[in-house]
Amino acid sequence: MEQQLVIFELASEFYGINIAVVESIIKMQAITQLPQTPDYVKGVTNLRGSVLPVIDLRTRFALETKEDTRQTRIIIATMGSIKVGVVVDGVSEVLRVSDDLIEPLPPMVNSVNSVFLKGIVRLENRLIILLELGKVLDLNEQQSLEALAAQKI
Repeated sequence: MEQQLVIFELASEFYGINIAVVESIIKMQAITQLPQTPDYVKGVTNLRGSVLPVIDLRTRFALETKEDTRQTRIIIATMGSIKVGVVVDGVSEVLRVSDDLIEPLPPMVNSVNSVFLKGIVRLENRLIILLELGKVLDLNEQQSLEALAAQKI
């Protein structure tokens, strides 16, 4: 079997998510910051008439923050039961990957805090970290985002 992955970059590392959860990829656009939200929530944005919560994966993964560039993108994806925007440094490609190229995580990486990591894709010239986007936020965090998206702003 093989999987189709959307490959994106964060802090000079490559990550992949299953294309089935991705609705679209858009250029960075205006995001309205909201008070009293977790630090990884950049705010909300208007996407085709819908208010969409936007999270910053750099902040969520405790990576160094950086200014948005011309390559910065928002991946519109399903995270658990809601649609969210996910800010990444750039999207590089859609890639078909054979399941036999996916390796499990090293035991020292497996922890409660890394349940969203599915494995590592080893290609000739790079490694791609596989994410389970629906597990990047826990259930309570997802419910908070749902409530945020339901607010009329």
